[in-house]
Amino acid sequence: MTDELGDNYKRAYGRRVGFGQRPALLLVDFVQGYFDPTCDLYAGVEETLASALRVREAATAAGIPVILTNVVLHPSGVDGGRFFEKSKPMRYFTRGNPMAAWPAGLEPRDDELVVSKQYASAFFGTSLAATLTVMGCDSVLLTGVTTSGCIRATCVDSMQHGFRTMVIEEACGDRHPDPHRANLFDMEAKYADVVSEQETIDYLAALTAA
Repeated sequence: MTDELGDNYKRAYGRRVGFGQRPALLLVDFVQGYFDPTCDLYAGVEETLASALRVREAATAAGIPVILTNVVLHPSGVDGGRFFEKSKPMRYFTRGNPMAAWPAGLEPRDDELVVSKQYASAFFGTSLAATLTVMGCDSVLLTGVTTSGCIRATCVDSMQHGFRTMVIEEACGDRHPDPHRANLFDMEAKYADVVSEQETIDYLAALTAA
């Protein structure tokens, strides 16, 4: 980002909303295909998952809800609609495909909720917004893959459902750094606060102490 671009956006945007009081941690679409070099979904996001797992431990210690998402489609892909038609890798998300399984280290725990979706946003066509409301959550800590796809879509919908949204930079990843950085920039400008892993862990530690 050039200084000129940064100054331009700060003049129009540049506002931060800050962490909420009752967050939930959302881990979006961490599935095996993104970590298997033989799969065309592979994105080289091993460090992204490692960051998300560290945040998960801090969230668990703080006693906040942890929610994982995955994509589960009918074998025909019909319930994936135009998304299935447009995006070739969606074929890996048909029910039972090994590339849609959880990667090592992210098997859901008994106290964690799994939300299965068919489209990019974790909110679209799911009960996520209602569930967060019933839980009393006012904010979302957002991690997952990919930054330019399901993270951005989920971020926009999270904001539109009234949740403060924190996108954790190191805990989100994409298959190339350029779309990753560009979408973080845009989400920070308009929809969310982009925060670091350490900021988030410090915030969760303060909740734990409280």
